Amino acid sequence: MAEVKIPRATAKRLPLYYRYLNILHDGGKTRVSSTELADAIHVDSATIRRDFSYFGALGKRGYGYDVTNLLEFFKNILHQDRLTNVALVGVGNLGHALLNFNFHQDSNIRISAAFDVNPKNVNTIQGGVPIYPMDQMIKQLRDQQISVVILTVPTNVAQDVADQVSEAGVKGILNFTSRRLNVPDGIRVHNVDLTNELQTLIYFIDHYDHGNDD
Repeated sequence: MAEVKIPRATAKRLPLYYRYLNILHDGGKTRVSSTELADAIHVDSATIRRDFSYFGALGKRGYGYDVTNLLEFFKNILHQDRLTNVALVGVGNLGHALLNFNFHQDSNIRISAAFDVNPKNVNTIQGGVPIYPMDQMIKQLRDQQISVVILTVPTNVAQDVADQVSEAGVKGILNFTSRRLNVPDGIRVHNVDLTNELQTLIYFIDHYDHGNDD
C-alpha cells in the first residue's frame, strides 16, 4: 500500500480503533458499523468514516465493516505484525512504573533496554528489562537497532540526553519531561506532560459540560 499522509488527530485515533477491533474479534463479532464503533469509543461516527476514508474503501454501505479485514488492515499500518523494541532512559519512579507496565499484552511493543545513572539500578534486570549505565546508551541503541526512546529523566538533563539518543540514530522520542526538546530534522518528539494534562482536565471540568474531548 502506498504511504498515506493523514492528519495527526486521525493518527492518534488509529490505536484506539485497533484496540477495540481486537475486543470485537475476540468476542466473535464479524462485522461492525461506524455507529457501533462511535458508541463504543466515544468518537462520532462521521469522524470515524472520515478517518477510514483516508485509506480508501474499508467498508460497504449498508453492511458496515468486516471486523477481521479491518483488524488486519490496522495491524499492518500500525506495524503490529512485528515486534517493536523501545528503550527507556531514566529509571526513577515513573521509569519503574513503565518497566512494570506490560505493553506487550496489548501491542507488539516492548521495552528491551533501559538506562540510568543510579548505581543501584545499573546492571540489574527489572521487569525483565536489563538496565545499562548511561555511558553505554549510544552503543546499545545502535547495537540493538532501537529507534524509539521513552524519556523519563530529570528536566535539567533532558536536552543532553535527547542529543545523545539523536546521535545514536533514534527516530522518535516519547518525552515525559516538561522540557521542550530541540532535535534534528527527521526525529519526531511526542510530549507527555502529566501536570499539563491534569491542569487541562481540571479546566474542562470547571468550564465545560462533562464528556469526552477525543
